[in-house]
Amino acid sequence: MASEFRCGYVSIIGRPNVGKSTFLNSVLGQKVAIVTERPQTTRNRLVGIMNRPDAQIIFIDTPGIHEPKNLLGKLMVRSAREVIGDIDLVVFMTDSGSSIGADKEILALLRDLEIPVFLLINKIDAMKKAELLPIIGAYSGIFPFREILPVSAKSGEGVDAVIEKIRDNLPEGPKFYPEDMVTDQMERFMAAEIIREKIMLKTSEEIPHSVAVEVLEWKERGDGLVSISANIYVEREGQKGIIIGKHGSLLKMIGTAARHDIEQLLGTKVFLQLWVKVRRDWRDDKRALQDLGYN
Repeated sequence: MASEFRCGYVSIIGRPNVGKSTFLNSVLGQKVAIVTERPQTTRNRLVGIMNRPDAQIIFIDTPGIHEPKNLLGKLMVRSAREVIGDIDLVVFMTDSGSSIGADKEILALLRDLEIPVFLLINKIDAMKKAELLPIIGAYSGIFPFREILPVSAKSGEGVDAVIEKIRDNLPEGPKFYPEDMVTDQMERFMAAEIIREKIMLKTSEEIPHSVAVEVLEWKERGDGLVSISANIYVEREGQKGIIIGKHGSLLKMIGTAARHDIEQLLGTKVFLQLWVKVRRDWRDDKRALQDLGYN
């Protein structure tokens, strides 16, 4: 007899920069979350939908839980914590570089849940096998995880085994989303995130966390080309100059890289216009955060 169809929501939580978004992209086999080496890249909850013949697994990628330094940070942490309450399974992710003490504080939020909690130890491609056992021992001593699974979200090692375990622990039931749906994010949001990713990859120091992107105009022309214009907001005049670069060189590089990825996302040619504007201290401005979609 064939196994019953299963469907459920799975939250991916953990400290910043442990690889949550990389894991989500690896699971789905395509990019729905932007990824950089910088902590706190993810600012919004992202939904990624995995469709299988025997299951629909709805992953929710959350901002990393950290000590917030501004209003934006507080909203990010609140968003991550709110996801915990109404789901079917939690994937808690850590890596060899994480602080067990800091993770312990997050795990305290999960202690009273009556749902399975998995521990994923990520980045095993960057550690020796002898280093893995002490990590497993330390974490198994502080929380009753249903499963402890080592993975490399970057290479894909162990990811298939995680999916099988998740599927087996979800409730039986029909799918919640259409079979061809991979994310519930709108194309405008995805385009803005791609632009922000390219800025983060091509700038340094304080610039990435000071940047927000707002898509102003989205026009689909008769010949199939999509015309997009967007504002890049920074908090200081000096940051504006850095992003534009000498004679506009860096902004042009950002635009070219972003346009390439947006064309892959949309499956059509894109004309992309970018402007850089100063919106002082927007990360601590409630009105600015609302305007930019950080509620």
